Amino acid sequence: MNNENREILLNIARKTIESYAKSKKIPEFSVSEPELLEKRGAFVSLHKNNDLRGCIGLFTSDKPLYQTIVDMAVSASSCDPRFYPMTVNELPGISIEISVLSPLKKIDDVSEIEVGRHGIYIIKGSRRGVLLPQVATEYNWDRDTFLEHTCLKAGLAPNSWKEKDIEIYTFEAEIFGDKEKPCLLPNI
Repeated sequence: MNNENREILLNIARKTIESYAKSKKIPEFSVSEPELLEKRGAFVSLHKNNDLRGCIGLFTSDKPLYQTIVDMAVSASSCDPRFYPMTVNELPGISIEISVLSPLKKIDDVSEIEVGRHGIYIIKGSRRGVLLPQVATEYNWDRDTFLEHTCLKAGLAPNSWKEKDIEIYTFEAEIFGDKEKPCLLPNI
């Protein structure tokens, strides 16, 4: 994804979060860039003082990517069950990270997982857990630790990934954000 399209998506996410925090209204956006009209899954992660403040996403979407970003920005800022809805006073300290996802790939051998490249999605019965690729890198985890934490996220025992009835999927993500610098983006 080129830098201009990344900036457009970050601007869409920021304007959506601001509008929703202030008025519970979602702004309208007009987007014509073909890459932003593709139907792709994405996650929006919000941070405050380098701590997670919300993260919601979809693996697939039947909406254009820019609209998925709008939906996930609203959800990350107001519907993540781990946090209370974001307030207007928090807006100046929020940084945004967007992860645009590749399709899921079911794997049969965990040796296919490349830490730093792949995210993991685990399913066992009604339990599901996902961790984005950057999580393992941020915590300096090896593959086994990454699998264990994904199981824990699903509410499973850490070594559940070794069981025969578990489904393991990998995916890749193009990750970008405004963590390192303020979001100074053009209006769209």
